Amino acid sequence: MNLNKAQLIGRITNDPEMKALPSGSPVVKFGLATNRVYKTKEGEKKELVQFHNCVAFGKLAEIVGQWAKKGQEVYVDGRIEYRSWDKKDGTKGYATEIVVENFQMGAKAKGSASADEGRGSAPEIPTIEVSDGEIRSEDLPF
Repeated sequence: MNLNKAQLIGRITNDPEMKALPSGSPVVKFGLATNRVYKTKEGEKKELVQFHNCVAFGKLAEIVGQWAKKGQEVYVDGRIEYRSWDKKDGTKGYATEIVVENFQMGAKAKGSASADEGRGSAPEIPTIEVSDGEIRSEDLPF
């Protein structure tokens, strides 16, 4: 039995970067920050922040690219993938990414206007599930 599953709730650290694969299929890359609050033995409250690289493909990439913004709270569900490549300087590059298969938006970025201020209510953003396709890690443009 095997399982490769990641579920994260956090805030987007940068506006999603939209690109296209050589096939023309859309791909979006974004960072996600999660935090954990804990107490030390001395009772001092500490916060540990982790940063995750996320990537989404196809229709899901289009939705993330159109609606998600820096500071937006999101839920992502996907799998963990490790990539390596040869850099131009001859060294090896490595990346660990969450390949997003499900995505839901939560609270807006702090300080952003509410969805119904001046423009009516916001359209409902669907949750999309993505099945494995013909996308190979070497096709990724980043």
